Amino acid sequence: MQENNILPVSSGKVISFNVGEQEYCVDILRVREIRGWTEATPLPGTPRCIKGVINLRGIIVPVIDMCELLHVSHHDSSDRNVVMVIDVDGKTAGLLVSKVSDILDITAEMVQDVPVSSTDEIDPLVSGLIAFDGRMIGFLQLSVVAEQALESTP
Repeated sequence: MQENNILPVSSGKVISFNVGEQEYCVDILRVREIRGWTEATPLPGTPRCIKGVINLRGIIVPVIDMCELLHVSHHDSSDRNVVMVIDVDGKTAGLLVSKVSDILDITAEMVQDVPVSSTDEIDPLVSGLIAFDGRMIGFLQLSVVAEQALESTP
């Protein structure tokens, strides 16, 4: 395993979801809730990957457009999209994804290294790959997602 790669989980449940045609997953314990898409209020001056903010029972939550962050082609947001509300590094954020796919039980042995890329100087968004049931699922490092997307967000 690469030195900058952190094993995402030792074992446990992950929730998988699609961003465009690509499938990713995160530790299920980081997901607070999953909501249907509602229009976010745009904020001027935020990074392009920030779709806007939503009111989550009195808490203002930034919504990260995962297609934009992961450079995946997509169509405009629709009623079929969902927002996964996550907690990471003391912040709450929403991840706008195409759809939630599955809940999987994984072990550390199932997570394989990400091939070396040209972006060795920054932490990768995907910290491991899981080949499961004919699918290739990228394990997202939520701390890197938060760092890249929320760093300059109020």
